Amino acid sequence: VQLQASGGGLVQAGDSLRLSCAASGGTVSAYSMGWFRQAPGKEREFVAAFRWTGHTYYQDSTRGRFTVSRDSAKNTVYLQMNSLKPDDTAVYYCAAGRPPAGSMYSRALYRYWGQGTQVTVSS
Repeated sequence: VQLQASGGGLVQAGDSLRLSCAASGGTVSAYSMGWFRQAPGKEREFVAAFRWTGHTYYQDSTRGRFTVSRDSAKNTVYLQMNSLKPDDTAVYYCAAGRPPAGSMYSRALYRYWGQGTQVTVSS
């Protein structure tokens, strides 16, 4: 499965962005699709996920501001990010895998990764 993330950019605090993750060589509905981010000097961390069952998962700091969704017809997963904060600045990665429901946060359980897209939020 190949994943192509896009949609990043430079925005101001309070703005919104929508990231896209287009898949090829596999269907997004057959996998759990996760979004992770990595800020400079920090470890890659879980942001949100859309499990193959349709359930969604969020990191505490993004719940209520970010929404993950899936468009099976376009074979694409989205991350709608609202009320962005400077702390959201990072490279955002999409990933595909089949982690158990209790391990959606674990990056080690995602097999396929996209190349990342930079999100920069200025104050």
